[in-house]
Amino acid sequence: MATNDERQYSRLACGFARFLGERSILAGESKTRFEALILELSAQQSAGHSCLALANDDRALVLASGLASTDRLTPLIVEQNRLYLHRYWQYEQRLARQVSMLCRQHFAIERIDAALDRYFPAEDADDDRQKLAAKSALSQGLTLISGGPGTGKTTTVVRILALLLETAGQGLHMALAAPTGKAAMRLQEAIAKNKVNLPCRQDIRERIPEKVATIHRLLGPKPPSPYFRHCAGNPLPYDVLVIDESSMVDLALMSKLLEAVKPGARLILLGDKDQLASVESGAVLADLTQSLPGQTVELQKSYRFQGGIKALAEHVNRQQADLAWQLLENSADGVSLLKTDPVAYIAEQYLEYLQLMADGADFPGIFAAFDRFRVLCANQRGHHSVSDINARVEQALSDRGKINLTAQWYAGRPVMVSANDPALQLYNGDIGVCLADPESDSQLRVFFLRGDGSVKKLLPARLSNCETVFAMTVHKSQGSEYDKVLVMLPTKMNPVLGKELLYTAVTRAKTQVGIVADRAVFMASVGRKVQRHSGLAEKLLQMSGESSGQMLEGDCVLKS
Repeated sequence: MATNDERQYSRLACGFARFLGERSILAGESKTRFEALILELSAQQSAGHSCLALANDDRALVLASGLASTDRLTPLIVEQNRLYLHRYWQYEQRLARQVSMLCRQHFAIERIDAALDRYFPAEDADDDRQKLAAKSALSQGLTLISGGPGTGKTTTVVRILALLLETAGQGLHMALAAPTGKAAMRLQEAIAKNKVNLPCRQDIRERIPEKVATIHRLLGPKPPSPYFRHCAGNPLPYDVLVIDESSMVDLALMSKLLEAVKPGARLILLGDKDQLASVESGAVLADLTQSLPGQTVELQKSYRFQGGIKALAEHVNRQQADLAWQLLENSADGVSLLKTDPVAYIAEQYLEYLQLMADGADFPGIFAAFDRFRVLCANQRGHHSVSDINARVEQALSDRGKINLTAQWYAGRPVMVSANDPALQLYNGDIGVCLADPESDSQLRVFFLRGDGSVKKLLPARLSNCETVFAMTVHKSQGSEYDKVLVMLPTKMNPVLGKELLYTAVTRAKTQVGIVADRAVFMASVGRKVQRHSGLAEKLLQMSGESSGQMLEGDCVLKS
């Protein structure tokens, strides 16, 4: 391969391309072109695509390599004009098959209208969409509930669980899960809060589960292999499974999850189809909602915010760049362009929690003050990135005498866990603050607030995978909400930027959004919609006969 080409890709990708090229039956320019296609496939998968779109000539070339087929056990699979590594093609096939089976599963539940009216009274109905979601979940094997932040997804699913317990006529085993520890904790808090006021008997409330696991913990990992204890041969024991923040679940994990759902169970996926897709390959929730209208209910009324934030989010989501920029320039109702020094502004926002720390306040109060504001960046490295802002804010606070930067760990340092650590019961995305512990002669400890309100504290030396978090990526902010948000865009366009990233960032805020951006970069970001190459939606349409919302021959109806 040419040196110039190799510089565009990782060493692993280049080595893999040469490995396959040497084992193909191609030679000369054909072999060189084949290796280039493998390099591009690797790059596409790194960017979140599950396959590579092929031109007709390239399709014929790959099939002539001796390493590809349309459906056999070969390293490469060519499906129509899409090139896959066999593993990712298999993930799509299995996921489409499991989804199709769930869609063919229906439940006969009688006399539920009065119960639906009790849980979803007319004056509270979101154009009857919440009630429609409940009807779907009661009667179908698969229900997709999509909606922006604050549209009542958790409120709806708690009522659905109560309805299922009331109407099923037998004991149901239920489980709740989310892709990250942070998302699981937030769902756990929301479930506990929402079930208190349900219009049902106390015994029904008590049977609604509050414990929420991560998907990995639910499935039971078998390290160091990529396999799980629960699979098609050993399915999960639950009759009802609810997965929150489903837009964050990648193709591989969703495929393994659905294979572990036992026959006859209900699956309810909650999420926002307009948010950023998963970090890994696939955009599963978006593909599912696009191809399964009969299983999808979109909640549209926001109970979290109105006014400027809602208008800005809608303009961004609809790719109305001019209207969005005009709204920011007018500083309308909680949204604005930040035109002052962003580092000085950020430092000012964080003074409250540092003052509480200096005054000897308890940790929950300190953490609540810190968690009211967050800086969200598009990238991990570069100008206006997470690493750039964290370093500059630390220096600004040090210059003001608010923190002591003479060591890596200092009182007031906020940190985010960057890798799961089940032994410490800490998970990727958990946030804590380093403080002097009055119970340990003022030695430094890192304090974490748990979902049940308890406080966990650890020696800094025990946290090997963590990073400072005055600023964080938009991806890491998914599932969170803050009173105020500052969005920092880079000064030049890059592949990460798009309307999904901006929409996700804006909708993390409850009362105020500030944006630091050049007009050209902002306009280009709103105008760019990230499209992930995938064959999942097409497979689902084919398997359902393009009528996924209707009863098909061979469908099963189960009595509840």
